[in-house]
Amino acid sequence: MFRRTVFGLPTASLLILGVCAAPALAEPPAPPSTTTARSELAALTVAAPHSMDGYARDKFDIWSTQPDGCTTRQDVLARDGKNVQDQPGSCRPASGSWYSAYDDTTVTVVADATIDHMVPLAEAWRSGAATWTADRRKAFGNDLKDPQLLIASESSNSSKSDSGPADWKPTNHAFWCIYAKDYTHIKSIWKLTTTDDEKSALSSMIDTCTD
Repeated sequence: MFRRTVFGLPTASLLILGVCAAPALAEPPAPPSTTTARSELAALTVAAPHSMDGYARDKFDIWSTQPDGCTTRQDVLARDGKNVQDQPGSCRPASGSWYSAYDDTTVTVVADATIDHMVPLAEAWRSGAATWTADRRKAFGNDLKDPQLLIASESSNSSKSDSGPADWKPTNHAFWCIYAKDYTHIKSIWKLTTTDDEKSALSSMIDTCTD
């Protein structure tokens, strides 16, 4: 049973009142400051990528059930969407709009509002997650506390795929600063390694920051 709440009231109570809007559970995690991002980037360990042997997305147990009874994906859609309406008695959104910062577009079809991992799962695998426990990989794949999960249009998510910033950058140049900060922050707090090419690409994008 899901326990999504609005203004402290269980959703089930609101359904009795005829309301089925999914609330914004919280604001998306804020990016670190530019100074912090530069420090975190400088401290990342440069290392050769791990082998992809044994990799599978299933090993990160993505979109697992959260304490509110909804899946990680459903919680991100509720958190980051506007005017999100859940299907009655469900965590599944029926309508709403979602902003995709990668390509500066707004998505209004639920199925097209994909959830992207800022640091792709495959990139995490080759930069350290291959040696993690199953629980740590699950925590990474469903991380709502850090700026790891964000809305992406289907086309931008597909374009990015498993690439890091050395091989892919958002078409929305205005997002480069936040993208580089968040990507660096995730690598830092999860103690993932980087490569010289990736570090250079991140540094260049952080240089676009104006704060």
